[in-house]
Amino acid sequence: MKLSDLTGTKYSVIQGGMANIATGEFAAACSNAGALGLVASGGMNAEALREQIRICKSKTDKPFGVNLMLMNPDVDNIAQMLVEEKVQFITTGAGNPGKYMKAWKEMGAKVFPVVASVALAKIMVRAGADAIIAEGGESGGHVGDMTTMALLPQVVAAVDVPVIAAGGIASGKQMAAAMMLGACGVQVGTCLLVSNECPIHENYKQTLIKAKDNATTVTGRSQGAPVRIIKNEMAREYLKLEAEGADRERLEKITLGGLRRAVCDGDMIRGSVMSGQVCGQLQAIRPVAEIVEEMVVDAKECLANASTIAI
Repeated sequence: MKLSDLTGTKYSVIQGGMANIATGEFAAACSNAGALGLVASGGMNAEALREQIRICKSKTDKPFGVNLMLMNPDVDNIAQMLVEEKVQFITTGAGNPGKYMKAWKEMGAKVFPVVASVALAKIMVRAGADAIIAEGGESGGHVGDMTTMALLPQVVAAVDVPVIAAGGIASGKQMAAAMMLGACGVQVGTCLLVSNECPIHENYKQTLIKAKDNATTVTGRSQGAPVRIIKNEMAREYLKLEAEGADRERLEKITLGGLRRAVCDGDMIRGSVMSGQVCGQLQAIRPVAEIVEEMVVDAKECLANASTIAI
């Protein structure tokens, strides 16, 4: 089964639900480009998120969804609001959505939890997931330990629902590789940050375009909350304090408000500039439709030519 068969979208691509970035307007732009746009719940309560959902509805007649971080303090109200707004696609992270599944399914939603391990994938399927998003540690933001190439085929082998690949995907070749490993489609985030429609600060976009292959690092491993970001002054200070054994309170002071500083203020020195490892591939700011279409067309070409590859 192709992801597009599940979502009713033109392409088998999901736009990642990036907190403070994936607004209703941006999600609509991604849906209009043929992907499944997602409105991100990170940093919002139920009513703020409802407003963004309605903005998205006003700007697209294509399918879209919501990404719900289950650690959100207002998660119970958000879960109910998604039913009231009849959101048809829900991706989840940072927890088990099992307690909300019955209400979501009765409303008609499809649920795609994001996982970083086979064990969690199995738990999500038992909870009623319609598909699994297997996300490798190459991705930006909160990450797991396993890489996409190692995680994806193991999840595909372990569950009986479609599996969507995420992490380290920014080109048609990478999308094709994911499909060869058993994915029904892909979720992408970093490559969409450099789209014209993405609402992040211009400084953020230019930093990603200038980034090299080793531009990212992972902070927060000592706290059990690893996050992949671009190396900058804040990241280096955080890593130094981690190495010295600093406690959670001291480390959180450094990162508090960091993503907003990067996204809204364009602070590339003290901001939390979240990015996946594919940032080194990004070369220009382009329309989101061009980014998505090129990826899919190139993936199809790669798969069509796969039989000509000598081994």
